[in-house]
Amino acid sequence: MLLAIDIGNTNIVLGCFDDDKILFRERIATNQQQTDLEYATKIRMALDIYHIPPETIEHSIISSVVPTVTNTMKQAVRKYIGCESMVVKSGIKTGLSIMIDNPAQLGSDLVVDAVAGVEEYPVPLIVIDMGTATTLSYIDAKKNYRGGIIMTGMAVSADALVSRTAQLPKIAFEAPKKIIGTNTIHCMQSGMMYSTAYALDGMIAHIEEETGNACTVVATGGLASTVIPLCKREIILDDDLLLKGLYYIYHRNK
Repeated sequence: MLLAIDIGNTNIVLGCFDDDKILFRERIATNQQQTDLEYATKIRMALDIYHIPPETIEHSIISSVVPTVTNTMKQAVRKYIGCESMVVKSGIKTGLSIMIDNPAQLGSDLVVDAVAGVEEYPVPLIVIDMGTATTLSYIDAKKNYRGGIIMTGMAVSADALVSRTAQLPKIAFEAPKKIIGTNTIHCMQSGMMYSTAYALDGMIAHIEEETGNACTVVATGGLASTVIPLCKREIILDDDLLLKGLYYIYHRNK
């Protein structure tokens, strides 16, 4: 079995593959202060819930945008599983041509998303990842990564709004029944949810106009399932896109 781990700024996604079948997908909070033992305990808990003995896991792969957590997680996997982890970094084989100014600057999460995207869906392709930041990546008809867009993530926007105002409360990300809110909570939910959805619609339209190509659009990330249903544009929701990308990269490098 293969243990796949993606370390994001807010959450860490854990998943396990038996051949090409995903056995589970779970999220835990990213905490730069936690030790390898604490992360090992969380890995153990996830495996215990799904009744997966650690000795059945032979391989591990990690992608990370939080360098301080990467080595801690490698040590956690070594401590509990007993295997070394492959890390997605510059120089690893992805099968993806990255045609931007400095390919080494491209975040590993965007690389992993794109690798899975071109394997799973028709190109040209736009991949949306909704995490701490909301990103859009454009892959052309020849499966070249051509660039993208980085937007403020919805949770970051909400935190900024609450922290900079005296009377606005924290809200749950749930779409109100009407776009015109009649109380503070509904007004904030409408503003956050619909502005994000319509921003994505607009970005997709501009990318297609600029490139002259109609694109397949795929979305993933922790907040995608709450926002994508509000978009006017047809967008495929794939919560396992990152894990699939890690699976493909591992098998190209093992």
